[in-house]
Amino acid sequence: MSFQPTIIQYAWVVPDLIEAAQRWHATTGIGPFLVNRDLKLDQPRYRGAPSATRFSTAVAQHGDVQIELVEQLDDTRSAYRDTVPAGQTGFHHVAFIAGDYDADLAHYVDQGFEVAADGLFGPMRYAYVDTSATLGHMIEIVEDKPAIRAFFGAVRKAAERWDRDPATLIRELG
Repeated sequence: MSFQPTIIQYAWVVPDLIEAAQRWHATTGIGPFLVNRDLKLDQPRYRGAPSATRFSTAVAQHGDVQIELVEQLDDTRSAYRDTVPAGQTGFHHVAFIAGDYDADLAHYVDQGFEVAADGLFGPMRYAYVDTSATLGHMIEIVEDKPAIRAFFGAVRKAAERWDRDPATLIRELG
């Protein structure tokens, strides 16, 4: 069987998370956006070395895919800055959930692609694989864990139940 993951997310790096979410909604009707501010990761690495990039995200569901907006909050070198300069908006990655994280990561590493960033988000492993020279963007591999399934389910449920009230477009998470 050939390797063919299901893309579940398309992500852009943006200079201002809230402004970008409002533009996305005004242009496409997508919403609401669930916002996670200044995310804390465990054992984060950038190109194999310890790193601590500060960033926030806003995620909305559109059909079977998510739109993720990422705002880097500092000036550190990062997988985000590798492809999108500070102050700019640009496409960054597609993401998929890996049933076998190690095998899926090896699929890319064995082809010579470098892991730009990786670490833990709670109990879930993640990696940004730098496929930008080949595809024009990175690929994020997300380990299949109940916590990430619950979060993605909450994003979908929020979209399904949303009454399109612009006052509830931005939903800050704890």
